[in-house]
Amino acid sequence: MLAKLMSLFLLGIVRFLTGSQARWYGCPPKAEQRIYFANHQSHADMVLIWAALPEELRSITRPIAAKDYWTKTPLRQWITTAVFNAVYVDRQATPARPTAAVAAEPGGAPAAAAPADADTAMAGGPDPSPEAPPRPPSPEALRAALPESDPLAPLVRALESGDSIVIFPEGTRGHGDEPQPFKSGLFKLAQMFPQVVLVPAWINNVQRVMPKGEVVPVPILCSVTFGAPVQLEAGEERRPFLDRARRAVIALREV
Repeated sequence: MLAKLMSLFLLGIVRFLTGSQARWYGCPPKAEQRIYFANHQSHADMVLIWAALPEELRSITRPIAAKDYWTKTPLRQWITTAVFNAVYVDRQATPARPTAAVAAEPGGAPAAAAPADADTAMAGGPDPSPEAPPRPPSPEALRAALPESDPLAPLVRALESGDSIVIFPEGTRGHGDEPQPFKSGLFKLAQMFPQVVLVPAWINNVQRVMPKGEVVPVPILCSVTFGAPVQLEAGEERRPFLDRARRAVIALREV
């Protein structure tokens, strides 16, 4: 009950300060599993998108929250947990332990590598057999191979449970007119969850409501524009996809 009352209170405050206008330009508000990805200029971005979503979508959509910032005080942690149902992420990955490249023979000496087909052919043996191109790993295999220490792990668990999420692919707040180049997280999630709809969003003016370093918000009319979904095409490489997703977000600025 307390969380519900706080939710209504925050919703009123956010809409009073920002207007919290949602503009559905390329897709309707629909109760399907989605990854909303947006530009990032303020810690208030998460709150504004949450407030802009209709109630039926807020209940199934979990914003991503930087753990170091949003758990700094008990009140922040309670709000992000009980009200926003946020997914905490660590902004720094834990380094993975290196794995041995080759097996060792008894006694500690590296095992000798098997002769390659090309070497066999050069020595007068049979011609190398043509190899089929390796099949890309399945989404299930990609999820299973993700270390628990990876910052994406909490997002993967949220998506596996059927939730929608809100992410900021820049990874950190930008200060220019355009978002910084997107990091690889969105690409990896698109690979792991091809059935989830990817919806770009442009957040306008929120950085003026809560400028970096300020504590008191300033009333400014803000909006969130949601665009047409994008999808990872078969065989599309990481950087072309991320650049295309970034352009989809930037294009909404002029809508």
